[in-house]
Amino acid sequence: MELSKKIGLILGPIAFLILTNLPVELVSEKGDAVISVAVWMLIWWITEAVSISVTALLPLLLLPILKILPIAEVGANYGSPIVFLFFGGFVMALALEKVNLHRRIALNIIRLTGTTPNKVILGFMIATASLSMWISNTASTVVMLPIALSVINLLINDEDGFTKNDQNFALSVMLGIAFSANAGGIATVIGTPPNSVLIGLLENEYNTEISFLKWMTLGLPFSLIMIAICYLVLVKWMFPNRDLRFNASKEVIHTELEKLGPTSGKEKMVLVIFAVTVFLWIFRTLINAVFPSLGLTDTMISIFAAIALFSIPYNIKKGDFIIEWKDTSRLAWGILILFGGGLALAQGMSSSGIVDMVAEAIAQSEISILLTATLLIFLMLFMTELMSNVALVAVLAPVVAGIAIGLDIPILYLLIPVTIASSCAFMLPMATPPNAIVFASGHVKIAQMARVGVILNLIAVGLLILVFKFVVPVLF
Repeated sequence: MELSKKIGLILGPIAFLILTNLPVELVSEKGDAVISVAVWMLIWWITEAVSISVTALLPLLLLPILKILPIAEVGANYGSPIVFLFFGGFVMALALEKVNLHRRIALNIIRLTGTTPNKVILGFMIATASLSMWISNTASTVVMLPIALSVINLLINDEDGFTKNDQNFALSVMLGIAFSANAGGIATVIGTPPNSVLIGLLENEYNTEISFLKWMTLGLPFSLIMIAICYLVLVKWMFPNRDLRFNASKEVIHTELEKLGPTSGKEKMVLVIFAVTVFLWIFRTLINAVFPSLGLTDTMISIFAAIALFSIPYNIKKGDFIIEWKDTSRLAWGILILFGGGLALAQGMSSSGIVDMVAEAIAQSEISILLTATLLIFLMLFMTELMSNVALVAVLAPVVAGIAIGLDIPILYLLIPVTIASSCAFMLPMATPPNAIVFASGHVKIAQMARVGVILNLIAVGLLILVFKFVVPVLF
């Protein structure tokens, strides 16, 4: 066990005990108790002394013991509708992966974009981002990496060896996959966990709903712009591959598609259920307007997809279904618990008066709204390089809501850009799983990733300030 983890394991409960037994009150009796729980969770999340999902269970034990909230109220957060929205999304991703449809979609996107070096890079980025909108960014990267390595190996083994241009191409492909996996998830509510943590907080604490389509009207354009910027920075500025020519990549893509064979019946079934689900998410508001008695929600649609994938038989005689319950052993249950823990902590902060205290303190200060927004976006984006973005949003989102209230602006104006910032970690391998996966390929050095990443991080901060100032007020 690493020293930092050992220190964190002991420091978390010690800090909790010290804070709960202070001779003076910092906020209030309940407020201090919630702060002590938050500090314990934060220390364990930062050091990863235990699994971040295990840390997320602490509110379920500590909030009732400290008489902040009864266990029934705390437990309700772990069964929040947003948890089941993501559960349905996970099941859909599981089905896409099981029948290899995600791989077929990715290969066809790359095939369509062309086979010149820069078009191949663009193809990999578009394919990765398209997958990352619906399945985890980790899974998207894992799918794309072996295909990318096959193309890179053609350059390593060609007549002129692995030249500088070849190396720049390899770097652009690897970093392009990681960065587009991160940015692609921003486009949808289920694309990346921080989005869902925010949606859950808004529904639980502020009775505010953001529909799947409403989020996409902001998330998708931002995602596309960020991916376009990543592409241009990589291939036109940092790692240009001038005069590089190769056609063998076309053969690699063709070979990979041939390995998959013709589209199977199961793939077609999954594709139909997937298409119907996305259609319902996008047109839910219109459907509810026509059939008001339905009262469809995004969570209900997500659960419909999950039940359909489990219960519509592919072959009724053989009892063959697309996915079975045993397949859920690969489902990211820990992330679902993490959502619950984040929502429980947010409820504790709200009920103990911490959020109100932050709002009051900000209201009494004369700090500029734009400067506050810039600092929060900057803080979130660069802190997420060092710790889990879900955990970070779970801790900071309630505080950011309090700051927005104190500044007398709608909470969405601050919360949305700050939450999106948590998915813009481009600088370090440990920041996100996609960054770590491409770093492990051996084609990317930390210094190279950091050099490009810091530029993209600063561009993302600038874009998010524009989103805060001009886009969110119009859309929300």
